[in-house]
Amino acid sequence: MDDSKKETYSDRFAPLEMNTDAFRELGHELVDRVADFLAALPERPVTTGESPSKIRSLLGESPLPQQGTDAKTLLKETANLLFDHSLFNGHPKFWGYITSSAAPIGILGDFLAATINPNVGAWNLSPVASEIERQTIKWIAEMVGYPVDCGGLLVSGGNMANFVGFLAGRYAKAGWDVRAIGQSSPEAKRLRVYASAETHTWINKAADMFGLGTDSIRWIQTDADLRMETDLLKAQIDNDLKSGDKPFLVVGTAGSVSTGVTDPLVEIAKICREYDLWFHADGAYGALAACLPDAESDLKALSEADSVALDPHKWLYAPLEAGCTLVRDSKILRDTFSYQPPYYKFDEVGGEPTIVYNEYGPQNSRGFRALKVWLALKQVGRSGYERMISDDIKLAQELYQLADQHPELQAFSHHLSITTFRYVPEALKQTHEERETYLNQLNTEILTRLQEGGEAFVSNAMIAGKYVLRACIVNFRTNLRDIEALPEIIVRIGRIVHAELQPNH
Repeated sequence: MDDSKKETYSDRFAPLEMNTDAFRELGHELVDRVADFLAALPERPVTTGESPSKIRSLLGESPLPQQGTDAKTLLKETANLLFDHSLFNGHPKFWGYITSSAAPIGILGDFLAATINPNVGAWNLSPVASEIERQTIKWIAEMVGYPVDCGGLLVSGGNMANFVGFLAGRYAKAGWDVRAIGQSSPEAKRLRVYASAETHTWINKAADMFGLGTDSIRWIQTDADLRMETDLLKAQIDNDLKSGDKPFLVVGTAGSVSTGVTDPLVEIAKICREYDLWFHADGAYGALAACLPDAESDLKALSEADSVALDPHKWLYAPLEAGCTLVRDSKILRDTFSYQPPYYKFDEVGGEPTIVYNEYGPQNSRGFRALKVWLALKQVGRSGYERMISDDIKLAQELYQLADQHPELQAFSHHLSITTFRYVPEALKQTHEERETYLNQLNTEILTRLQEGGEAFVSNAMIAGKYVLRACIVNFRTNLRDIEALPEIIVRIGRIVHAELQPNH
């Protein structure tokens, strides 16, 4: 390189760099805008209900610009886009899917984590971050009554958390070297996994992605309360063993996505021990309710599981993304994922062993998800979470009672912090079959208008063929006034839709 080029590169200033004063000014302005946005959030609609084409038109269809835009203008325009054209799961009337309001300290934690930008795949790439994740895993395990010496790691969300438990169970219980030869071993049998129809679709993806095929899933019927029938589970396991198949894993749900029910985990744990099967608990939503002093015995039975999936971005109110897997035997977790190529030397620092998180899960490069969770746990402690989770459950119970008492609403279920109900006009002339068909159509349209209107946001569930409205409260901003407003909003929309549809019926 000639001297003139050396001189140029010695004073290099990259286009993405920002001087200290500019960064401080823009950062302060953005924090002020975020604070104003959060303060005004309860007065905003939950969503604008805009169409995809409208949102797309805001961005335009121009090619990648040849020249850039100054950061001040860019941040202002982008904040306007996000603040004016999003669905706000931090709104106190957001009770749709199981996504919580983001804790303010978690928002700041993500900012701080991105500043250091550690790769939490290996200890010497992220010394403090790795230890914070280790401590966070221990605290989460302690909260749900799980052994604190377990293995575990933070992942993107519930699907990935369940995948990790699934793969650990396959490794531990297949009976042959499934990592090396997969399903092609001469001694390989047809692997079988057991789950109820209320299990989240992660199980379909896992069976598909990991080579078992979705036909390997044995769907166990549920009882009237939508809990797995354990007698049918045992009968199916016995039949598969007689057929020469290899049962290896049973999934018990702690808080189903539709209604919040918890499977009979105490009995499932006994069956898994009897047949030497891997007991995996999908507690993505409900596991953290095990921290409550009055938690039901089946939630307490999470302590018996070989692996547990749960989501801090649900009932720990962490910003997305934050899932978590706990595995009782940390050696099994490591043996499920560990590879040690010659270009990695991460197993010790200064003669001391280290935790190398790329050996405990599918990712090598890993972001610092743990910081936002760790900060919130330290900010409010166990008692703070017990209070917030308990409040969410009590508010859902109050909504159930309001729906049950209203002459135009029919309450269906309340489990954990999920309540289901539907709108039923006071006088319907149809026969039973026609009535149910019409009510499904009516409530489908009510939900569409509610979600697009922005007054409140709930989702739906299907219970015994009935389309019902579903409110899931994992929202520390929700109060009793918000809950009390929902029935009248639903009834008002319901009357309008019913008046429009009734001439056709």
